[in-house]
Amino acid sequence: MDDLRDKYISLIAGAADEAALEDLRVQAVGKKGEISLKMRELGKMSAEERQAAGPRLNALKDEINSALAAKKEALGDAALDARLRGEWLDVTLPVRPRRQGTIHPISQVTEEVTAIFADMGFAVAEGPQIESDWYNFDALNIPGHHPARAEMDTFYTHRGEGDERPPHVLRTHTSPVQIRTMQEQGAPLRIIAPGRVYRADYDMTHTPMFHQVEGLAIERDISMANLKWVLEEFVKAFFEVDDVELRFRASHFPFTEPSAEVDIRCSWEGGTLKVGEGDDWLEILGSGMVHPKVLEASKIDPSAWQGFAFGMGIDRIAMLKYGIPDLRAFFDSDLRWLRHYGFAALDVPTLRGGLSR
Repeated sequence: MDDLRDKYISLIAGAADEAALEDLRVQAVGKKGEISLKMRELGKMSAEERQAAGPRLNALKDEINSALAAKKEALGDAALDARLRGEWLDVTLPVRPRRQGTIHPISQVTEEVTAIFADMGFAVAEGPQIESDWYNFDALNIPGHHPARAEMDTFYTHRGEGDERPPHVLRTHTSPVQIRTMQEQGAPLRIIAPGRVYRADYDMTHTPMFHQVEGLAIERDISMANLKWVLEEFVKAFFEVDDVELRFRASHFPFTEPSAEVDIRCSWEGGTLKVGEGDDWLEILGSGMVHPKVLEASKIDPSAWQGFAFGMGIDRIAMLKYGIPDLRAFFDSDLRWLRHYGFAALDVPTLRGGLSR
């Protein structure tokens, strides 16, 4: 039995893998293993011999089984260590710059605009991009003969022959969001409505899909003076200048009366826009006092409430602020362009921390 013990302890210690260890288990303590056969011989022994040999065989069997279990556990630990070494990854490595994503200028500017108007008490409102003809035109006092309602300017959804339902369009502005919000919330109200809009146009400064933000404020006593202050504060915060001069030019929009287009004083030195100085003027948005018919369509009493509204292209002000020459590049999905004009993902714009860090 000492020879058997020394033999199998040595073989078990030298087993290279679990398959070899299983073979040794079968040879030693399997049904036809050497130790198992020795156990069967106990029946042929006398009582005295069994009394002496039995405990020794049981002790040997237990020792071999313990050695097999210990070796199996050691082989399992070694296999796990090898796997962990092979699959190991140092998560403390710095991010590879070529794989670091950036925020698109449109997304960044939308966040900048939202932060500025939120500081002035404006909430963000959203609405569907496919609108009924009523919300997109009729509720905004846009007459049936207006050029904006022509199919050469507006994308209409397909209607089958005999379909009597009102026509639907891809919204041409975010003004329908204002109508829906006034209907749902009533007055007083102070919102901005950023989002995608669609018009049939395509060149360096126009694309069929672009982004717009419109603002609306409804109060009992509100005037063009309040509108001017809001726009001045926005321009100063957005372009990050201490002072700015705005020029309001009389204009006409069906949904506002009176209406005004707004220019900012600026200069172009070396092709770079500088806001708040110089002798040039640059148009940036349209604005005015909400037309009474628009208030009526939104279920707000125009004799008790009045308000102002404004709208501007997010793509356009992004181009002006960050010196982007071609609007079409916004939608080309060129990673080189995005790496150049994009923003770090964690640079969230705030008025206190800086909009365009």
